[in-house]
Amino acid sequence: QVQLVEFGGGLVQSGGSLRLSCVASGNFGTIKHMGWYRQPLGKERELVAGISSGGDTNYADSVKGRFTISRDNARNSLDLQMNSLKPEDTAVYICNAETLKVVNVEGATVKRVYWGRGTEVTVSS
Repeated sequence: QVQLVEFGGGLVQSGGSLRLSCVASGNFGTIKHMGWYRQPLGKERELVAGISSGGDTNYADSVKGRFTISRDNARNSLDLQMNSLKPEDTAVYICNAETLKVVNVEGATVKRVYWGRGTEVTVSS
């Protein structure tokens, strides 16, 4: 069983900061790409930021310069530092992980994608 658990959401005033964390546990093999998505109430889920196992990052235009994604491969954890928060950042933030697992002695692998349940971030104006 693989689990992704997010921490760190809450209520913050506009201009404030929050740090989200996500920890992966279970028998998942190797974690390749990880990312943070968000889903505002009544809207589609969107990518906020992603990071490869090698540390390459990408960000949504709306958060560039304000958010920083990082990961600790040894701890199977993912963080998102959010600064200069705006009311439009209000959403449920969801952790995502793509994994690769060897499934037999011949070295065959299976790729899977896992999602956390999300942590709520509310930015008041």
